[in-house]
Amino acid sequence: MCLNDNALCLAIYPQMNLLFDLDGTLTDPRRGIVGCIRYALEQLHRDPDDYSNLERFIGPPLLESFVELLGSEKEARTAIDLYRVRFSTVGLFENEVYEGIENILSDLAANGNRMVVATSKPRVFAVKIINHFNMNGYFDYVYGSELDGQLSNKADLISFILGKEGLDIDTTLMIGDRSHDIVGAKKNALRSVGVLWGYGSHDELTGAGADILCDLPSQLIEHVT
Repeated sequence: MCLNDNALCLAIYPQMNLLFDLDGTLTDPRRGIVGCIRYALEQLHRDPDDYSNLERFIGPPLLESFVELLGSEKEARTAIDLYRVRFSTVGLFENEVYEGIENILSDLAANGNRMVVATSKPRVFAVKIINHFNMNGYFDYVYGSELDGQLSNKADLISFILGKEGLDIDTTLMIGDRSHDIVGAKKNALRSVGVLWGYGSHDELTGAGADILCDLPSQLIEHVT
């Protein structure tokens, strides 16, 4: 559905540049991410059951999430190291591709659209996940953050991708499930698609300024072909 009267919202482009978020958009990582957050908290002698709704931290940068949970950047950075101990070997594969995603990626690729992954997750992990689920054939490149935190801000990551790939903002869409994806797109003058099968609510995505909302992966084809 279009959320404003902008004619661009309904425009049909024969070929688009599509930036896809990973967690909550292409795959459902809940079991792995929540499991790794719980592991990190346990190693810090915190009871994970004292923290409600850990699923809300799927999508935002880890440092931001752990600072909110623990209250200090120093302890948050220790938690990230602990999180990655489990995530790098087990957690990244506790994950599954959303129903309908592979079909829509195939259709979008067949229609000549250019697609890249744009995730705040460290690229080293994102590449493994994309390869594990045999989605690498759909994407020209997988962009993500660095382990030291560089490019973990979605706006910075999108800016980097636009420059690196030489993309025209008028024919580029950011597709994601959280406000960070939408805000990052707006800061780079891109239109955005908020997807409702992930972890961001209707209110979160509309409040961030999403141009389009999609309830199902199959609805993406209407807006980008």
